[in-house]
Amino acid sequence: MTVAYPIAHAWLSTGGTGAQNYDEFADDAEITAIIAANPSSALAIEMPHRAPDNVGRSFRDSLPDAVTRLQTAKDDGHYAAADDVVVLYRITAPDGARAYGLWCMVATDEISTSADEPGAVIRNEDVFIEKVRERVALAEATQHLLSPVLLLQTAHGDALHSALAQAVADAGRPVVADTDPAGRSHEIWPVGAGTTRDRLLALAGGGELVVADGNHRSLAAQTAGYPRFLAVVTTPESVAIQPYNRLVSELPDGVSFSGTSLADAEVPASGGRVHLYTRDGAWSVELPRDTDGGVIDNLDHALVERRLFAETLGLDPGDKRITYVGGDYPASWLRDEVDAGHAELAVLIAPVTVEDFVAVNLARQKMPRKSTWFTPKARAGLVVAQLS
Repeated sequence: MTVAYPIAHAWLSTGGTGAQNYDEFADDAEITAIIAANPSSALAIEMPHRAPDNVGRSFRDSLPDAVTRLQTAKDDGHYAAADDVVVLYRITAPDGARAYGLWCMVATDEISTSADEPGAVIRNEDVFIEKVRERVALAEATQHLLSPVLLLQTAHGDALHSALAQAVADAGRPVVADTDPAGRSHEIWPVGAGTTRDRLLALAGGGELVVADGNHRSLAAQTAGYPRFLAVVTTPESVAIQPYNRLVSELPDGVSFSGTSLADAEVPASGGRVHLYTRDGAWSVELPRDTDGGVIDNLDHALVERRLFAETLGLDPGDKRITYVGGDYPASWLRDEVDAGHAELAVLIAPVTVEDFVAVNLARQKMPRKSTWFTPKARAGLVVAQLS
């Protein structure tokens, strides 16, 4: 049995539409600048309120512009229609490392969020509900899904990786190649009905699938009642987990930090400690473990939420004063934000280990929100699924 299916009505980029996903940015001004430089970017559709002409308007008030932008992109030839296909995906890094994936649709009713909830798709992270509502509103307005949920195939990863690599080698020239800001090349090839497509779908959807990126998008599909959602199924060999750090814009009066003084704050090499940076200095601080807790309670990100944010700073993890900064931003960028007065505190956290990530998922527990930054990420706007 497989939970992966062809895309009934796909739109494949012909160039100029590829974009980072809407939630990969620590600064909204970056989104506006990208849209200004490339109005055909899928980011202009996914974040219409950040387009230069809409800054200051609400997300929902800007949705008609998202609809218009998508139709204009189609009319201008930035997308080509393809029915009943899956799409091969190869990402090549500047150092030559290659990642593979398969764009397809995955059954929404297979999503499981707890040990007592059956399903082959494991969603593992807490979410911000307002972001889910925005994704639902965008899908309902445009009747398209522009960015995929990245799923990690845990049962047939090696076989899927080999099959995808061979299929790409046999496929000839890609229909489009798009380069992201890190210099990685993103290429796609559609595959129609036949034995290759059937075999790839069987491998992609034949075992447990863990949400590596796109918890909000998968919950949005459930909330909207869509029977299937757009996904890229990838392999463990194709991805790595990078740090996911935090900036805090305001600190309560009288708060001070102590620990081992540092010349500068970098991402810790291993877990158990976090590095804190303010304009007054940098410290390495041990995270008090919960001796009665399990794996999830003692993940560094969970301890930061509980010990630092809640107990020390009096902040809920969803507080607007906390900015979650993914691994594409180096420690130097966070320090610069503090030095420039844009934030009061940078919290640098060691990346979650693959072993801890797997253990949490097999137990069907949830990761702390914004705790795993998988790379490379699937690029939005390369393959779009039409819902209607």
